[in-house]
This record gives sequence, C-alpha cells and structure tokens, in this order.
Amino acid sequence: MSTEEKNELKKSSYTEAMRYIDNAKETLHKAGREGKYYMDAKYVRTASGTAYSGMLLALDTLFRIKNISFPGKNRKSIEWYRDQLRKIDLKLLNDVNSAYYILHLNGYYEGVTKAEVINSGIDSAISVIKKIKPVVN
Repeated sequence: MSTEEKNELKKSSYTEAMRYIDNAKETLHKAGREGKYYMDAKYVRTASGTAYSGMLLALDTLFRIKNISFPGKNRKSIEWYRDQLRKIDLKLLNDVNSAYYILHLNGYYEGVTKAEVINSGIDSAISVIKKIKPVVN
C-alpha cells in the first residue's frame, strides 16, 4: 500500500469513525442528563455501542495500514485486538482497554449511566481514533 493510499484510507476511515462518535454524542444528548447521570439507559447503551464501534473501525484501519492480517473468517475478539496491540503500541492498548471496559461492558451491557464514566470511555475511543488521523498538508 503506497503512502498516498494509506493517507486516503486514513482520511475516509477517520471521517467515518468520528461520525460514529458524533452520533454517539447526539444519542447521549437524547438520553437527557440530570446532575451526574444520564436519564435514559437505552440511549446510553446505544451511544456506548456506537462509540465503541467507531473505535473498532479505527483499529481495523490501523491494522490494515500496518499489514496485520485479520483472523480469516473468524470474528475478531477483544483478545485478538489486544494481542496485536501488545506488539505495536502499549499506550494505545491502554485506551482500547478503557474504551472496552467502559463503553462495551459497562455502558452497553451493564447500562451504567454516570455521565463522567461514559464520557471518559468516549474520550478513550477518540484517542484511539486519532491514531489514524490523516496527515494534513
């Protein structure tokens, strides 16, 4: 993959991943907020899943750029992502782990509605997405 192709892939994937984040933030707004908590867990679950999906899109792009092979027909697990990141970027692994625990497990599955927690998960997802931010000339 040429440098130009890599930058074009970064550009399109970065835009799409950030669109997921924007959609997640819009959904959280629909949840309403009272004090420290979002009021509607359904919207928080949806927003958490959306932000997490945006992060996975960015990771998939990063791995394509680095020529890391995907596991064939099998679904990629969080363990697969972690194994790949241990080889290339331990700092990024911390952000992925945070987003996984906060957004996927706590936000999506458990329905945690504390705004500070969910927002920190979204911040971690954004940190991962920024790793594929295209170079602007």
